[in-house]
Amino acid sequence: MMTKLVNLTPHAIRLQLPDGTALDIQPSGQVARVATQARDAGQLDGIPVVQQTYGDVQGLPDPQDGVAYLVSGLVLSAVKAAGGRSDVYAPDTSPDSAVRDDGGRIVAVRRLVQAL
Repeated sequence: MMTKLVNLTPHAIRLQLPDGTALDIQPSGQVARVATQARDAGQLDGIPVVQQTYGDVQGLPDPQDGVAYLVSGLVLSAVKAAGGRSDVYAPDTSPDSAVRDDGGRIVAVRRLVQAL
């Protein structure tokens, strides 16, 4: 049985597979996010500055057999900090995984990072 990949980000994720083919995973329409709270921290040369704290992950479904959830790196970090989950992954945007266009923008990744 193949794993169903559910993209919980607001944009498509392109995976470049080892054989060179690309797998595009479209957004599911549901977005996992980390709750944030900002507190005024003054200004830096006239630019407003806040201190931001992070809370719980929102919008991440409970684990389901045969389903893997793709989330942002920030959500992945929050899931790991909360104890981790083996069904949650984020695109690996490290230099040896990211595929970039001529402008330096990431257009695909070669692997995923697991939230463990």
